[in-house]
Amino acid sequence: MSEKRPSGNETADTERVALKSRRRFLYQGSVLVGSSVAAGLAAESALAQELPNGPPNVPAWMKIPGADTGAQPYGTPSPFEKHVVKNIPKSLKQYTSASVRTPLQELDGIITPNGLFYERHHGGVPEIEPAQHRLMVHGLVERPLILTMEDIKRFPAESQIYFLECSGNPDFKAIHAGRTASDLVGLVSCAEWTGVRLRTVLEEAGIKPGAKWVIAEGADAAALTRSIPIEKCLDDALLVYSQNGERLRPQQGYPLRVLLPGFEGNMSVKWLRRLNVTHEPAYSREETSKYTDLMPDGKARQFTFMMEAKSIITRPSGTQRIERGFNEITGIAWSGRGKIVRVEVSVDDGRSWQEAHLQAPVLTKALTRFRSAWTWNGEAAVIQSRATDETGYVQPGFTELTNARGLNSFYHNNAVIPWRIASSGEVSNGYPKA
Repeated sequence: MSEKRPSGNETADTERVALKSRRRFLYQGSVLVGSSVAAGLAAESALAQELPNGPPNVPAWMKIPGADTGAQPYGTPSPFEKHVVKNIPKSLKQYTSASVRTPLQELDGIITPNGLFYERHHGGVPEIEPAQHRLMVHGLVERPLILTMEDIKRFPAESQIYFLECSGNPDFKAIHAGRTASDLVGLVSCAEWTGVRLRTVLEEAGIKPGAKWVIAEGADAAALTRSIPIEKCLDDALLVYSQNGERLRPQQGYPLRVLLPGFEGNMSVKWLRRLNVTHEPAYSREETSKYTDLMPDGKARQFTFMMEAKSIITRPSGTQRIERGFNEITGIAWSGRGKIVRVEVSVDDGRSWQEAHLQAPVLTKALTRFRSAWTWNGEAAVIQSRATDETGYVQPGFTELTNARGLNSFYHNNAVIPWRIASSGEVSNGYPKA
């Protein structure tokens, strides 16, 4: 049996009904529409007065040509996004040894813009002329090298997406004071890095038997020095000179830094000038006095390089406000051990958990974006997330972590982070009062 085709009049009637339905939907998204035509016109008139650049008016920016192409030789964000800036503590007494944080709650996806990437400095930011910069490779090698930046760029290059995180992110004793996601864990960022495998350069120099460590030194005023296990150097370590497609910024180590995926950020030495291949670590200030984990018995864990699995909800999060009804819970998760395989979200203070959706791409040792649908009933609630990585490691709760490690340590706090939502919709730090 052949299908009956609509007549011309029937088709026109169907199109008119569809158009009317679309118009009704659009009106309901902005104002309450009455059942009568007069009510609809009144609402349209009121909207036009309240929002002069909204429909049905022609907005002012359509009436004149916009800014000239090329008016900004280096592009900048919209002036209406001027609040999206790095989080610089107002209590800093001096800025040469300090940190500034990424505004995680303002960002989408997994890549951190270069201008918002977190910073940690120990002797200020040096201004280095790349033509004058050299990398020295020496110690237990067959052929000591002094390389220019052009020499380094002649080696085979690759680009990889990795997170970078300071191990003091956050301090165990500072968790109650953080108001925003940035305040709590803003010392983590993620980028596409371009450079040369450290292994390639070391093989060019020829590693001698007995080599177990590589001592990396920066060209800043602090001459920051860290010891890197030879196994990491021969694995995924990179000598990077570009970030997110452009040359490193001075704050990120221009013109050269070592990048150690998954290891604490302090080890990814910036402004790299020297690699000394040795049979033992340097026991520098940054791996004895600092960047060790003080345990309850007074002993310290040393060389705790790995950044364990971690996550945080960035929306809704501290200082934000939500409305009753549907809200998407979203955030980021990461692990120095590899890929994130699961993120669970709780909306009842950890009594029950549901698995969130992981947004592609899910990469090894990179930030992973997660999302979970939630309909809020308007009652007070505590929301939180916990991550599991591909090794089976599960992000611990704060009590679980401190029962094992105590509260003396400054570093490697990867505990679950709660947010408290009041019945007003206001979101605040969910940790119990100190």
